[in-house]
Amino acid sequence: MILVFYLIILNILAFACYGIDKKKAEKGKWRISEACLLTMAVLGGALGAFLGMLFFHHKTRKKKFYILVPTFTVLWTILCIFFLYQNFHIVITEYEYEADFDCRIVQISDLHNQFFGFDEKRLLNKIKSCDPDIIVVTGDVVDSVHTNYDRALKFFEGAVQIAPVYYITGNHEVWLRGKKFDRFLEDVQAKGIHFLDGTTAKLDNLILAGTTDGYTTADYDWTGDSRLKILLAHEPDKYENYQKTGADIVLAGHVHGGQIIVPGKGGLVSPDFDFFPKLYRGEHHFENMTMYISRGLGNSLLPVRINNYPEIVLLRIVKKQSTAGADQ
Repeated sequence: MILVFYLIILNILAFACYGIDKKKAEKGKWRISEACLLTMAVLGGALGAFLGMLFFHHKTRKKKFYILVPTFTVLWTILCIFFLYQNFHIVITEYEYEADFDCRIVQISDLHNQFFGFDEKRLLNKIKSCDPDIIVVTGDVVDSVHTNYDRALKFFEGAVQIAPVYYITGNHEVWLRGKKFDRFLEDVQAKGIHFLDGTTAKLDNLILAGTTDGYTTADYDWTGDSRLKILLAHEPDKYENYQKTGADIVLAGHVHGGQIIVPGKGGLVSPDFDFFPKLYRGEHHFENMTMYISRGLGNSLLPVRINNYPEIVLLRIVKKQSTAGADQ
């Protein structure tokens, strides 16, 4: 959304500047330089500049204006369509894990207050299409810079009507700690969301546990329990800590898929400014633990995603086929 606001503001400014410059020209006053007017078009205000040229009948006979401004209008229109599709086209990535029971778990990570329709309807409809038994939210549902608690609450309000929701905080929520965030947590839990920071939730066939600040583990009371143990974490690079807990599965996010996925190289940069991080998406195995990393849904470090669509993770826990059944 940062890029969208930038383009809206710049195009309004460009349109206004062409109008102001026209009035100054008519009155013989000090003018806005042509270099400045063209620069606004080049940097993304081309549509506003083009409309300003037409509406105010300004610079329409100047060759560099009637060639460059329409050219950049077309170019920026194509780029905007491309960026909007890259940043708002939600995909569902499925993984399968064998156990002694069947369960469908949807993971939502790094929403960062991203706008996916009024009341997050587009996102919620995608989640609903996965037919989940459980929804887990692995941090950064709100953003510490462009914070919108109401939008986050609308997401939770819709999600809990689809399936039980379990939520842990990420680094952005940690940065927001204070009265407003505490009130937000109270509102979230009042809607029926299970807040799992540093605690566990024991279900019929599995146990969910959560880190406390995106990566710090606790002494979970699941030792000796035969149920499947799933740890909700935010930062994947702390996997050695997670192994010590005895978790069978870890669901993490944080890296945003490296923001820009370079073919043949992987994710470009993490929020911690690590270039080409190893753990940026997908399924990873560590001895007796499997970690699934979501590319997330929103942005923080960079305002755009390229070759890296917003992602919902669907983890399908499937019942193992018995040997006898497989032989038949």
